Parts: sequence; C-alpha cells; structure tokens
Amino acid sequence: MKINEFNFAGQKAIVRVDFNVPLDENGHVTDDTRIRGALPTLKKVLADGGALIMMSHMGKPKGKVKPELSLSQIVKNVSDALGVEVKFAKDAGNAEAEVAALKAGEALLLENLRYYPEEEGKPVGVEKGTPEFDAAKAEMKSRQKDFAKKLASYADVYVNDAFGTAHRKHASTAVIADSFDAGHKMLGFLMEKEVTAIDNVLKNAQHPFTAIIGGSKVSSKLGVIQNLLDKVDNLIIGGGMGYTFIKAQGGKIGKSLHEDDLMPEALKVMAAAKEKGVNLSLSVSTVCGKEFSNDTERRVFPINQIPDEWEGMDSSEESIENWKKIILDSKTILWNGPVGVFELENFAHGTGEIAKTVAQATQENGAYSLIGGGDSVAAINKFGLADKVSYVSTGGGAMLEAIEGKVLPGVAAIGE
Repeated sequence: MKINEFNFAGQKAIVRVDFNVPLDENGHVTDDTRIRGALPTLKKVLADGGALIMMSHMGKPKGKVKPELSLSQIVKNVSDALGVEVKFAKDAGNAEAEVAALKAGEALLLENLRYYPEEEGKPVGVEKGTPEFDAAKAEMKSRQKDFAKKLASYADVYVNDAFGTAHRKHASTAVIADSFDAGHKMLGFLMEKEVTAIDNVLKNAQHPFTAIIGGSKVSSKLGVIQNLLDKVDNLIIGGGMGYTFIKAQGGKIGKSLHEDDLMPEALKVMAAAKEKGVNLSLSVSTVCGKEFSNDTERRVFPINQIPDEWEGMDSSEESIENWKKIILDSKTILWNGPVGVFELENFAHGTGEIAKTVAQATQENGAYSLIGGGDSVAAINKFGLADKVSYVSTGGGAMLEAIEGKVLPGVAAIGE
C-alpha cells in the first residue's frame, strides 16, 4: 500500500519514526532535522482524521531504563513541530490505556523502544558461542515476536518512516509488519524518498555514473566498492582509505592511516576495475601534516612518496582538479565519505571542493546526486550545500547496506 493512497480517517496508525536526535547536557534538542523529516507522514495521518501513535528509539540503552535517553525530553519539540499537543506513554510495552483514550486528530509518543531488550532481540548477559547463548537467543526471538505483537495491537495500520534503522530486523522496524495485511502496512513519505533515491543510483542511473567513496577505512566500505564496480563508470577513492591502495602498490605513505590486512583486497579491487573498464581514480598527491592537529606544519607530497614522519591529511589541488573533471562530466553521482580530515579547518579544503563540485554538477549540468553517510552529510551541511544536491540520505548504515546490495529488513517487511 502507498501512503498517499491510504485514508487514515477513523484509523489508529502506529508510525516507526527515527527521533534519535542529539540532546545537550540539559536534555534539550540541538538538531531537530529528524523530527522535521517525519512531519509529512505524521501530518498526513492527523489531517486525514486518524489517531497517531509514534514510536522510536534513542541512543543505546541496551535494554535498560536510562533517564538521559528518555523520549519524554522531546515531547515539546514534537508537539511544536506537529502543531498538536503530543501525549506520552512512559511504558511502551503497556500503553493500552493511553492508546484507548486516543481520539482522531490526537497524537501519542511511546517511550524509548530500546529500554526493552525485546526491541533489538539480542540476548543480554550471555556469552556468544555457548549453549546458553543459543537457548537465550531462541527465547529472545520468541519474546521479540510477542513485543512486536503488543505494539501492533495498539493500531489498525503500521507505517515505517525510519530509514535510519531500516537495516535492523528489530521488533518495531520489521517484525511488527507480520501482524498487518498488505493493505494496512506501508512506507512513510521519508522512507519512500530514501528508497527512490537509492534506486535512482543503483537501478536507474544515467551514465556516466561516478561514485566518490572516502572516509578512513577500506574495511567499512569494501562491500560497497565491490558492488559498485558492476554499476559505475568512475570510482573515486579518497580520504584515509586511499593510502591502503597506494601502499598495496609499493608506495611510501609515511604514517598515514592504512590497513595492511586489506592490501590484497585493494589490489583485487584495482584489478577488477581494470577488467570491468571502470576508471578508478586515486589521489596523485596529498596535503600532509607532521601531527594530527589543525595547526601542524603542512606540506604537499606525491601520494606514493610521503616521508616517514609525515601523515596524509587532505587531498591536494592536483588530485581535486582531476576529480572535478570526472564529476562535472557525470550524470549520476554518489558521494559517501570525506576526502580529508574535514573536521580540522586547515584540512577541510579537499572535501569542501568535492561538495561544491557535486553541487555544481547537479545545478548546472543536471546530474542526479545522492549524498549519504554521517560524515558526508555533515560535510555537505558544513559547506551549506544540502539544498544544491538532489538528495541527502538520513540513514548512514542503512544506505551503505543498500548500496552494498543487501536487502533492508525494514523495507522488505512492507513487501514493496
């Protein structure tokens, strides 16, 4: 069922949102982006004349009640954003009374789902690899089903609008869907946009298709790179992970970040790219620092001739110019991961130039650009360019798994 085709009048809707928002030491929301992202779905339920039940996690309480992670702290923020007074159920697993009192046009927020170990479905306090663990795992899966059924019993219809947790098979993100028929479970507007954005780059990409993969470690992106080799025309590898590729070829990388055990995989990636006709582009030179600090001495060295006492910290102008040509000639662009230590102002130039170039390709050349992953999103926001690209994904881990070719349980459970 598509949410825009469903009429929520007279229906109680339980919506899985991602309200895992950052709080300061006084419990005040410092960034309400995730709350605002869910508003189209939440307002549709209320505008239709439905009753709204919202559920989310916050942080990692690991099955224990932690007051500093209580969703009660954000009730006013959600109320202000929605324009209705939001009621609060302090026990998500026992909220029948609050749900029964809920009328059309009213909204209720359940307490942090991860206060309950059944939400994640992981055994607590038992060592992995033991017979006790296997027994505890089976028991927890049964409890997870019961918890999901309890949540489902509160409503007539289930909506999943939490892309950030779509890669988790939790009670509220996947298991709960088993309790609803196809006409009464659906993706929310935000989830639909996320799924469409990923399909635009993985299934419907216009060529030339360029992927820019950065960040610190090859290990965290290897599956992504391998899956993209069958789809892209150009693969730009920057940031810390690039030094593993350079060292694997016999280059000198000083004390730059790298993973020795991934060097054979790096060589395999390069060989596969060559075989598939993919243009794999690495840095040709790099801005190095003597220490990992903003004010350290800086110098540019060829990427494969970095002296022992120096560390690669940012992409050089020469490398950026090479990459700009590739990006500006692209019709589809996927960017995941910075190409330097952009958190340090003196080493943020390369990542900033990538952000500006992706925006330019989008605005001036009509390219479709998808930005995803926590650091890439932080970078595009830092440089004030989020509204100049096609789509900024809200789910780092979920987006990475989707790009890797994995099925997302939160999407699959809806059956679309």
